[in-house]
This record gives sequence, C-alpha cells and structure tokens, in this order.
Amino acid sequence: MSAHRPRILVVDDEPQIHRFLGPALDAGGYEPVRADNATDALREIARKPPDAVVLDLGLPDMDGKEALAKARAFYDGPIIILSARDRETEKIDALDLGADDYVEKPFGVGELLARLRVALRHRLLREGAEPVIRSGEVEIDLVMRRVSRSGEPVRLSPKEYDLLARLAEGGGKVLTHRQLLTAVWGPAHEHDVQYLRVFVGQIRQKLEADPATPTVILTEPGVGYRFGA
Repeated sequence: MSAHRPRILVVDDEPQIHRFLGPALDAGGYEPVRADNATDALREIARKPPDAVVLDLGLPDMDGKEALAKARAFYDGPIIILSARDRETEKIDALDLGADDYVEKPFGVGELLARLRVALRHRLLREGAEPVIRSGEVEIDLVMRRVSRSGEPVRLSPKEYDLLARLAEGGGKVLTHRQLLTAVWGPAHEHDVQYLRVFVGQIRQKLEADPATPTVILTEPGVGYRFGA
C-alpha cells in the first residue's frame, strides 16, 4: 500500500452515495475515486489498483457479485460490499466470492470507515506476514504455534489451534462457516456448522475472560466469525 493517502474506489450508481461518501473519505485521510458501474470499476482497478474497493451489489450493468468475482481474478486488495439486500445468503455468497466485509444500506459513515480501517489493517498484516497476532491479553505466535493469555501458555488441541490461527490471519475479516470448515476440516465438512460452533465454544472457554461476551472470536449471526483484532 502506498505511503500517500490510500485510494478508495467507490462503485455505486447512486449519486447521493458519492455525494456524502466522497467528502467523508476525504476528511478521513483517503483519496476517493468514483465509478458508477461495474465496467468502469473493473477498468479502473486494472489501470491503477486502488488500496481498497467499496462495491455496491446493485449495479446497472452487472450484478455486483459477478463484478466481485471478475475483480478477484486480478485484484487482491480489500473489497467491502455495500448492499441493500438483507438476505443472509447474499452476504454469505459475497464473502465466499472473496469480499472482505459487508455493510448494509442504509449505513453510517462511521461504521463504513471503521470496517475500511480493519480491511486495510488486514492487508498490511498479510503483506508484512506478522508472526505474532494479539487480541487484548491473548497472543498467538503463528511461527511457533503457541498461544498465551496474560503471558500464561494456553493448551489448545491441534484443530482448535488451526481454527484460531485461521481467524487470526483474517485480521478482523468476516470468515463464513463454510470457509472455516473447509480450511480446517476439509470440503467434506463444509456444512457441519454445529461442529464449528462446538469448537468455537471450546476456544472461548480457554481464551475469553467472559465466554458469554467474547472479545477474541466475534460472531456474525448466521454468517460466520471474525477475529477481534
């Protein structure tokens, strides 16, 4: 990512979105770039890859999910979905296609900027290959495969560690049930959501100060989990 103001490509056919989001991004230290349709957006991403993309699903020339899939063929930066579609399946499909996060319309600019900061931080984390990841008092050493809480070692089973590490590597990105199950247990288990919930519960018992109000592994209801980086 450049040392200059991060360039954020906003892809939306609603002029009012650009009218209030452009100045908000500018005030937040970003350089907003506008695209009103998927064709222009894909051309802009190929011409000068932005630091992140904010992509509406309801575009005039192409479904946003198709645009997302096309962009992911050659762009690996953060993509945050804007969507007025509130069905969980739409969110899950977008995340499975490679989106980093989603924000429902209508949305608050503060929330979008916060999600954007998390996505950009995740990219820096990935590019820097940071070996130690922290969430509050919890520390995960990805090189040594060690986990500690308040400086004390925590014993996790191999699968518990793999699940925690996969979430931590996401740097705050939402990971769907299917993504986590496939990554840790393989494609044959991609629908075993209850299995995943049991393991998340076990990890929370070992890491969270209060498992009932978790801060390390956060639940995205009906969708998946994210790491509380």
